[in-house]
Amino acid sequence: MSQKVIVAGTGKSGISAAKLLLNMGGEVVLYDSNANLDEGQIRAKFGAKDKVDIVLGELKRSDLLGVELCIISPGIGLDAPFVSVLDSVQIPIWSEIQLAYQCARGKLAAITGTNGKTTTTALTGEIMKSHFSDVHVVGNIGIPYTEEALETEDSSVTVAEVSSFQLETIMDFRPDVSAILNITPDHLNRHKTMECYIAVKESITMNQTEKDSCVLNYDDPVLRELGQSKELLPKVIFFSSREKLDQGLYMDGDMIMHRAGGREEEVVNVHQLQLLGRHNYENVMAAVAISLEMGVPMKKIQEAVKQFKAVEHRIEFVLERSGVKYYNDSKGTNPDAAIQAIKAMPGPTLLIAGGYDKDAKYDQWIESFEGKVKYLVLIGQTRDKIADCAKAHGFTEIMYAEDMEEAVHVCASYADMGDNVLLSPACASWGMFKDYEERGRIFKECVRSL
Repeated sequence: MSQKVIVAGTGKSGISAAKLLLNMGGEVVLYDSNANLDEGQIRAKFGAKDKVDIVLGELKRSDLLGVELCIISPGIGLDAPFVSVLDSVQIPIWSEIQLAYQCARGKLAAITGTNGKTTTTALTGEIMKSHFSDVHVVGNIGIPYTEEALETEDSSVTVAEVSSFQLETIMDFRPDVSAILNITPDHLNRHKTMECYIAVKESITMNQTEKDSCVLNYDDPVLRELGQSKELLPKVIFFSSREKLDQGLYMDGDMIMHRAGGREEEVVNVHQLQLLGRHNYENVMAAVAISLEMGVPMKKIQEAVKQFKAVEHRIEFVLERSGVKYYNDSKGTNPDAAIQAIKAMPGPTLLIAGGYDKDAKYDQWIESFEGKVKYLVLIGQTRDKIADCAKAHGFTEIMYAEDMEEAVHVCASYADMGDNVLLSPACASWGMFKDYEERGRIFKECVRSL
């Protein structure tokens, strides 16, 4: 990589990619379309001798002299104006996971899907650590793959959470084991159509061969069709929470089972898990399937899944106060994820929701309220849209709040002993919060200060 590369985006992913390129002897042009950023603050993230040019605002062709490649941060769409400038001089565009893949060594498991990626990635990482000595858990989970790539060895195992944004610009990215957990409508403001979104998700398998494996959700019609396609080259391992499978992972009552080569074995009873909800049982099955394909013995897998606790911001129990339990599901950034959180609640629930509009539809989410949600407290840009949808479905127990603190106080005032208060927004966090992590942290702070 001793070439001149433009890195688009000055956030965590962009800075990490730039540092990786510099460590490999390359030169970097770091670009951001926001002309109001402080160049001094950006430059302070690099060493004095690092060969970094910083360009803010409009990108001109003259800024690209000698540039051979662009690394684009996942938050930047391919319809951004500067992309046409790159196209005009035929500069190829890679995602930062493609760059990391080029530099990394060892075996790779890559996990995508609309929901459940973070939990499955974290659990898979813990299982891997029980068996392998050098494990890296990276990607959308919070640590850029580019940050860890040069730390890997031939004996390393990397577990990567991969988003559709990151998959848009892969080239030869090829996991040893891939997993697609589910596909439901999300990010349509970026991908425009479900057909495009599905194709991007499925592209995680496009470079895999017969030597590789792919874990798929049998209960998802799109993924079942993919898994049964003759065009898919890797070995397919299905999991299902609704049907008993001849091969793969499935639920038999409260027991997760594994069947392969005519042999059936018990994996774990769901009551031994520290995770709530059927969707989490699916996450466990996916992690077990991935781990088996990566060579982890079943006994170590069983021990790890029993010890694993919910990741932060995903149906995370915060505390119980005055007989009311509070749960943080800030990672529920789309309606389908929020439906799973509602289903997981152990009783009557006061729900805090709303945020940035990703062109989602909320009808099925509202319909899942029946018999579970007592009050809906709405915040953010989408609150009127959600309220109108709720009323159209006959749900009228709706209140507005201006910020998270007010929303938590409203819930605390209306909750009865035995109720649950759940933050599961069904929307992205942008506009009110930097990201879903900040939204979740603020929710927990508000709850603890009641």
